[in-house]
Order: sequence, then C-alpha cells, then structure tokens
Amino acid sequence: MRTVFSFLKPYKLSAFVALCLMLVELAVELLLPFFLGKMIDDGVLNSDMNNIIMWGSIMIGLALLSFISGVTNSFYASHVSWGFAHDIRERLFRKIQEFSFANLNRYPTSRLMTLFTNDVRQIQNTIFMSLRIMVKAPLICIGGVVMAFIVNPRLAVIFLITVPLLVGFLLWVLKKASKMFDRVQKSIDYVNRVMQENLAGMRLIKAFFRRNHEEKRFTNANINLRDNTRKTFRFIEASMPVLLFVMNLSIIAILWIGNTQSIAGTTEVGDVVAIVNYAMRVAMAISMFSFIIMAFSRTKASAERISEVLVEEIDLLDSDDAVIKQTVKNGKIEFQNVSFQYPTSDGPVLYNISFTVNPGEKLAIIGATGSGKSSLFQLIPRLYDVTNGEIFIDDKPISSYKLETLRKSIGYVPQSPLLFSGPIIENISWGKDNATQEEILKAARDAQIHETIMDLPEQYQTQIGQKGVNLSGGQKQRISIARALIRKPKILMLDDSTSALDLATEARLLQAIQEDLNTMLIITQKVSTAMNADKILLLDNGIILNIGTHDELLQQSELYQLIVESQFGKEYPNVH
Repeated sequence: MRTVFSFLKPYKLSAFVALCLMLVELAVELLLPFFLGKMIDDGVLNSDMNNIIMWGSIMIGLALLSFISGVTNSFYASHVSWGFAHDIRERLFRKIQEFSFANLNRYPTSRLMTLFTNDVRQIQNTIFMSLRIMVKAPLICIGGVVMAFIVNPRLAVIFLITVPLLVGFLLWVLKKASKMFDRVQKSIDYVNRVMQENLAGMRLIKAFFRRNHEEKRFTNANINLRDNTRKTFRFIEASMPVLLFVMNLSIIAILWIGNTQSIAGTTEVGDVVAIVNYAMRVAMAISMFSFIIMAFSRTKASAERISEVLVEEIDLLDSDDAVIKQTVKNGKIEFQNVSFQYPTSDGPVLYNISFTVNPGEKLAIIGATGSGKSSLFQLIPRLYDVTNGEIFIDDKPISSYKLETLRKSIGYVPQSPLLFSGPIIENISWGKDNATQEEILKAARDAQIHETIMDLPEQYQTQIGQKGVNLSGGQKQRISIARALIRKPKILMLDDSTSALDLATEARLLQAIQEDLNTMLIITQKVSTAMNADKILLLDNGIILNIGTHDELLQQSELYQLIVESQFGKEYPNVH
C-alpha cells in the first residue's frame, strides 16, 4: 500500500490545504453545540434577547465560514484524487509495457483491465472522500468527546465506556471486510475475463451455436460475483445497527442522568442540550463508519493488487554488458546449443538447438504443431531469454545488444495478426516512427496489399474494426507484413504469416521481400514455400531432426518425405 500512496507526494500541498479546510469545517461543527448551550443558558432561560442575537450571529457567521471552507475543500480534494488516478494509471501502463512475456503470463488481461478501471477508481474515490469527509468522522468522535468533557465532565464520562468499545468493534470489522473485498475483486476479474472472451469470440460462438453454453458460463461467474458482494455488504451493513444501538443507549443515559442532575441543580440545561448534541454528532459520525470501513476495505484490497504489479520484478532487461552504440548490420543469426523452457512449464520445449543463417539467406522452419517453432522465433528478439546455450547476431551474443536496438532491427509478424482500430495507413506506419508516404506505399506494394487497399472506398483511410474484424484473414496478414517491412529490418521473421494467401500472391510477396536482401526466417506448413528457401529446418518436439535444402531433406528425412507426400502425393519425384 505504501507503494501506491507514494503517488500522493506531488499533491502534498493541495492535500494539506484540503485537510486544513476540512479542519475549519470540523472546528465549526464542534463549536456550534457549545454556543447553542451558551445561548440557551444565557439568553433563552434568562429571556435576554441581546445574548440570543449575539450567540445566534456568531453561529450564523461560523456556518457561512463552514460553507465556504467546504466548497473550497471539494476543489482541492478533486484535484488531488484525479491527479493521483492519472499518475498511477500512467505508471501502471508504463510498467506493463516493460513486462516481458513471462511477466505478462502471470497476470491475465482481465485482471490488468480491472486494475486500470475498478481498482484505480476505488482508490481515487476513497482519497477524495477522505479529504472531504472520511477523516472528519473520527475527528468528530474525538473532538465531540473532548468538547463534552469541557462542557460537563460528569455527563461526558459515558463516552469513555462506549467509544473504546465501538473502536475495537470497528477494527475487527475492517480486518475481516478487507479479506472479503479481495474475493469480490477476484470475482470481478473473472466476470471481466468471461465477457472479454465472449466478445472476442462472438463469431465463433455463433458459428458453433454455443450461446447457451456461454450464457451458462457468464451466469455462473455473475452469480459468484453477486454472492460474494452480497455477503460482504451484508456483513458491513450489519455493523451499522450495532454502532447506532450503542450510541443511542449512551444518548438515553445522558438524558436520564442530565435530567436528574438538572433537577438537583448541579447541571445547567444548556450543558445537557450541548452534550446530547455532541452525542448525536458522534452517533452520526459513527454511522458513517460502515461506509468508511467498506471504502477502506475495498481500497486496501485494490491497493495491494496494484502494488503487486508495480513492484513486479522485470525478468528481462538490458544486460550489464550491452553496448549502447552496437547495431545489427548484416543479420547473421547463429544458435549454439540452445535449450529453452517456459517459466511455468514442466520441461524444455527446445533441446540443444544449433544452426546458422547467413546474411541475406532465407530459412524455412517446418514441423508439426507444438514442435517449438514459435518458441524458437520468440528467442531471437529476446521476448524470452534462453535457458541454456547462446544466440549470436552478427557473431555477437544477443545479450550484448540493447533491447531497443535489437528489436528495431527485426521485423516480426506473429502467427495471429493483430491490427489496431483506426485507418489502414496508421496500422502500416505503426511499424516505424515518422514513416513517409513513399515508405508506406512501398511496404504495401511489397506485401501485395496495395491494390486491395486502393479498391476500398476510402483506400488507405479505410477504418479497421477492432482486431481487423472487417478484413479477411489474408488482408490482415498482408497488412501485418507491410507493418514489418516498413521498418526495413535486417532480420525478417514470418511466423506462418502467409497461411491465408494463395500460392501466386505468396510467391510475389516473397520475391519482393527477397529483393531487399533481408535475412529471413519463415515458419510455414507449405512445402511449396519451404522448397524455395536456402535452407529448411525440420523441427519435431523441440529437436532439430534435419537441416538442409529441399532436395537434401527429400533424400535424408523420412518425416519430410511424408510431409511432401501429404501435400503433393506419392507421384512427387524422390518420394519413396
């Protein structure tokens, strides 16, 4: 929690001003019953109009001062709470951008979205209410008791019994409610996750007619959230009648004892009225404690969840020996005895991988699903670090490059193309800062998407729906490739990124790329694509079975022969 609330430091002065103004309101609230008692004793009981006017005027003046202080306090409290929310969202976003893939695997997207929305808003509202009224409530309790002792210690002694009892009860409620609200926030995470998956997969759900299944899944998540929330709020709301019951008993005791002492002439009527007034104010303040407990319990749970992300240790950073000015010049790639295991997996997914791709060469990687092809790709731009072995770029260890330098030298097109909402031109230029119109058009032409874009009504200004929902699979792949090509990368990596293209379009695309002499690695399931590469790497269960040209593998590898046979038939030359 200390990590989260350290973001209040830039707003210390504004928070201090808000608290001072709140203290002015508090002082007025505590003085009014005292002056009311004076007006009754000196004015009303003695029929002295001058005293009534004097004390009444003082009370009206104090009420006006309290109003002005309250309005100004709201302004400063809003400034602090909104500024805090802005800063912590910005820091959260920057922190998540620094996350490695391993870090991201520990936090579901639904949870991160809840942090940015529900959790930050909860803390923001609590800060505002704290500077506005929450801090005032306990101070009213303390100040009310002190003023009651100043007015009449014999009557005020009742507070010494009731207030400590209530404080102990409230601390117990706060401790228990904090754990309950943590469960509520986790339930919100799960509802968000189900909703996110449902909206993202709406077309598939309709195609498989799984609406009833998804409704049932959401209903279960929603019921879980409802039950946890209901249980938590019932527990907190049940504390309020207990608080009010005890305080009402104390007011009855004050009235009974005050009446007895007033009849005996040992206590003024105004003192009894003032102390009853203080007791009522203390009771009202304590009645707010159920709301305060609820707010602070949720805030504590939210602050701990945010702190967990903010203090998360980034497990993939620039190495100490990384050279600032070192750049990728040729694009030579060499794997030496590389093994890799995901942080959450039971065993390695790549075993003792060794191969070399020279500058300007094209390496095709082919293998069954789950053989480790995409995992191998992710090691080159250091999205993960190797478990064992070493990767070299231009004969230098990959760790000797700054991450920014390394990744800017690589054009990476993932297996599932991801496009952003906005015009096509922005999606292509996203790959390079300050890209020129000529660079955008060349990248689109090389990716074989330019003519398709020009046929659209708004051409390059055509708006793309979320995740490219209004485009075909082939169009999304080609725009993603154009986004990578605009960087003019030394190393181009295509992770099965041409699977939705017909053979002619794919051939033209690969020919255009080859003219720029990139070092290219392409994961593919098409033998027709692989056979045009300089080398083919045959991967199976994380192990290199063979590496060579199409003709060499056709002679040496039974598995490659089976793959070729499955796509071209047994009549293909040299198959069996």
